Amino acid sequence: LNLVTKGARPIKVSAEKAIYRQPAFSPDGSKIVFVKEDGNDHQGYTFVKNPGIYWMPSGGGSASMVTKEGGWPQFSKDGSRIYYQTGGGTKSVKSVKTDGTDERTLATSRNAMRMLLSPDEKWLAYSQAYKVYIAAIPQTGKTLDMDAKSDNFPQSQIARDAGINLHWSGDSKQIHWTLGDEYFTDDLKDRFRFVDGAPSSLPAMDSVGIKIGLSIKSDVPAGKIALTGARIITMEGDEVIEDGVIIINKNMIEAVGKRGTVTIPGDVKVIDVQGKTILPGFIDAHAHIGNFRYGLSPQKQWQYYANLAFGVTSSHDPSSNSEMIFSQSEMVKAGAMVGPRIFSTGTILYGADGLSRTAINNIDDARSAIRRTKAFGAFSVKSYNQPRRDQRQQIIQASRELNVEVVPEGGSNYFMNMSMVMDGHTSIEHNIPVVPLYKDALTMWGNSGTAYTPTLIVNFGGMAGEYYWYQHTNVWENEKLLAFTPRSIIDSRSRHRTMVPEKEYEIGHILTSQTCKKLSDAGVKVNVGAHGQLQGMGVHWEIWMLAQGGMTPLEALRSATLNGASLMGMDHQMGSLKAGKLADLIVLDKNPLENIQNSNSVSYTMINGRLYESATMNEVGNSPRARSRFFWEQSGYSPNFNWHEESNSLPGCVCQEH
Repeated sequence: LNLVTKGARPIKVSAEKAIYRQPAFSPDGSKIVFVKEDGNDHQGYTFVKNPGIYWMPSGGGSASMVTKEGGWPQFSKDGSRIYYQTGGGTKSVKSVKTDGTDERTLATSRNAMRMLLSPDEKWLAYSQAYKVYIAAIPQTGKTLDMDAKSDNFPQSQIARDAGINLHWSGDSKQIHWTLGDEYFTDDLKDRFRFVDGAPSSLPAMDSVGIKIGLSIKSDVPAGKIALTGARIITMEGDEVIEDGVIIINKNMIEAVGKRGTVTIPGDVKVIDVQGKTILPGFIDAHAHIGNFRYGLSPQKQWQYYANLAFGVTSSHDPSSNSEMIFSQSEMVKAGAMVGPRIFSTGTILYGADGLSRTAINNIDDARSAIRRTKAFGAFSVKSYNQPRRDQRQQIIQASRELNVEVVPEGGSNYFMNMSMVMDGHTSIEHNIPVVPLYKDALTMWGNSGTAYTPTLIVNFGGMAGEYYWYQHTNVWENEKLLAFTPRSIIDSRSRHRTMVPEKEYEIGHILTSQTCKKLSDAGVKVNVGAHGQLQGMGVHWEIWMLAQGGMTPLEALRSATLNGASLMGMDHQMGSLKAGKLADLIVLDKNPLENIQNSNSVSYTMINGRLYESATMNEVGNSPRARSRFFWEQSGYSPNFNWHEESNSLPGCVCQEH
C-alpha cells in the first residue's frame, strides 16, 4: 500500500505483502481504511491470509482489522466510525467503530448493486438495474429500505444509461461517475427543488459527459518474418498450398504462395518449417476466459497463455464483467498483456429476476441497455433468457440502430431458439436441445443468415462432450496444458472423471454434432465455441466433436477459423491466410487434413505478428523474450499447484522472475 503526496514519490506505508484494494482517507487525513482481499485464480493465493477491512495511520505503522466482512469502506464525517457495504444478494450499508464494535445498519436493499454514502452522511447514491439514483436520508434512526420504486423518501435518478465508479465531491454537493470514456457530474441542486440554489425548473438528466480522451498506440512488432516449406491451409475456399511460403511484415500478412512464386526479401528473418502445416489461428466464438471478477488485473493471465499455446488467437466472450474484460482487451491491444484478441459482450442482458436483471419493457429500455454495453467497447450483446419475444425483438431493433450484434441464449428451449432464428439474431449460442432437425427447420435456418455456435462441450439435451474426453484421455498427463493451467483445476476435473456407457455419448453430443453437419450443409455457418471449460484444449475437443458428427477435417477447421471471423464481422481482417490480413496463424507439426486430432500439434503460435513457441510461450522471431513465471511457479508456492513434482521450472522453458 503506497501513499502519494502532491509533487512527491509514492511512499510505502504497509508492512506486509497483500492484495490491497479500495483505500480511503479519514476526513483529517490521519488514517487510511482499506480492504485486504483473499486470493483469486488470476493472482494466486499467496499473501492473502486474514482478508477483511483494516485501517492504519496514513504515515505508516501496524494495520488493525475492523471487520472480516464487506468492502468499499469509508470513514464517517467525524472519523470515529467506518461505513462499508456487505451482501451478495441483499446488500447492506453498515458501520462500526474503528475497533469493529457497535455495529449498526444504515440501509439495506434487495435490488441495489452498489450503495455509497455522501461525506456529510445526508445522501445515499445507489445503482439498481444499471441505473443510478440519489436518495435523501431521513434522520429517523431506523434502517432504510432502498429501492428505486420507493416513495417514502426523496430520491431522483441521475444517470440515463448507467453509472460506474460512483464517487462524491468532498462537500457532498456533487456526485460523479463514469460510463465508458465519459466522465459525468451532477449537482444535487439540479435534482431536488428543496436544495439551496435549485433552479425553478430542474434540468433533464445529462446524456453527454466529458470525454476522457485516453489514447494509446496499438502494439505492432518490428521486422519481417518468412515461414518457408510448410503446407498452408489458407481457408480461402479449399486452397491448400504445398511447400508454401508466407511473409509477415510487422503485424500483417504480406504474401502467401508456393515456393518460387513468392519473393523473399533480404531483410526478413527466415524460419524453416519444412513438413509442418500452417493455418489461420483458431477463433473461439464462445469463450469464457476468466473475467467474471472485479479487482486488479494480473501482469499476465494464465487463461490467455493457455489459449495461445493451443493455437487460439481470438476469443469472443459472451458473458463477462464489463470493466475487467474490456480493460484487458485494450491492454492486449496495447501490448501491456500477452493474449489472444479479446472480443466480448461484457455483462449480459439477463431477463430473469435478480440483481443482474436487465429489464426490457420497451424500445427505449433496449436502446439504453445497448448504449451502456457499447460504451465499454462491446460490438455484441448477449440477449439471455429475455422471456417475451417482443423483448428480444426490441433488443434486436436497438442493436441494429446502434450497429451492434446480438448473440442470444435460449435456455435449452427449442421453440425459443427457433423464434430467435426467425427474428434475425446474429447467432444461436449453445445447441438446439432437439434432434434430429427436419427439412423445414434446416431450410428456414439455412436461409436466415443466423450462425450457430453449438458448444458441444456443454451439450444440452444429452451427455456433454467434455466428459467424453475426460473418459477417453488422461488429461492430467498433458504437459502443455499443465504448463499453463493451475494443477488444481486440471486434477479436479480430469482425475475424478465421470464414466458412462459409450451409448450415452452416441445419443448425446454426437447426435447434436450430426445436426451441426446438416445445418452446415444447409448453409448455416457453424462456429467452434469451447465455453471456457478447459482453456485452449477445449477448442480442439470442439473441433474433433464436429468431425465426430460427419464434418470433413477442412469443414471442422473452417468452423474454428473463417466462420468465427465471419460471425464477428471480422472476416476481412482475420480467419484466413491472405495478403492484407492480420498475421494470426499457427504452425502444426502434423497434418490435420489426414487426422483431425493433429490440430493439437501446435508448435508455434503467431498473434498480431508476434511469434511464440507454444510449448513455453517464450516469444521468438524478431523480438525474443522469455515469459515470466505464473503464480504457481513462484518459489515457495504449494507443490499441489505445480505440475512438475520435482521442480518449480518448466522443462525447456527459460523463465524470468517478475
